[in-house]
Amino acid sequence: MTISVKTIIFTAAIIGAVALATQTFMNSSTESVNWTYIDPTNKQLVAEGQPIYAAHCATCHGVNLEGEPNWRTRKPNGRLPAPPHDATGHTWHHADALLIDITQHGLRPGITAPVGYVSDMPAYKDLLSTHEIHAVLAYIKSSWPKHAVEQQKALTLHKQ
Repeated sequence: MTISVKTIIFTAAIIGAVALATQTFMNSSTESVNWTYIDPTNKQLVAEGQPIYAAHCATCHGVNLEGEPNWRTRKPNGRLPAPPHDATGHTWHHADALLIDITQHGLRPGITAPVGYVSDMPAYKDLLSTHEIHAVLAYIKSSWPKHAVEQQKALTLHKQ
């Protein structure tokens, strides 16, 4: 059985295309997903996150991470107020990858929110870098009590 040069070139081209497509997918997939745990004990990251939070998040989520008043009661427009990011809220009930996705893309009905859900949460992917989002999340997580940090870490590492 002889294999023609055309068959070898065609096969090599297919293998190369598959390898390129795989690499491209892996690079684009990991841009919006955190494959490691965002550590709230990283003092430098927390320090970087505090002013970013103050500039971009505190208006809605509170200067002290307290959220808007009555955050579980719908506003007249049907939307929920911004929740707190301190231990009284539910942020620590979510894995880092989800928190990053929500911060980058806002709440997306059918993906990160129920179908039909409308939210005031904007997307920050064009405003903040992935590193800046990680820093903000490290800052937020640094305020949580130990049990919340441990539970959220376990959830994050289990989800990945």
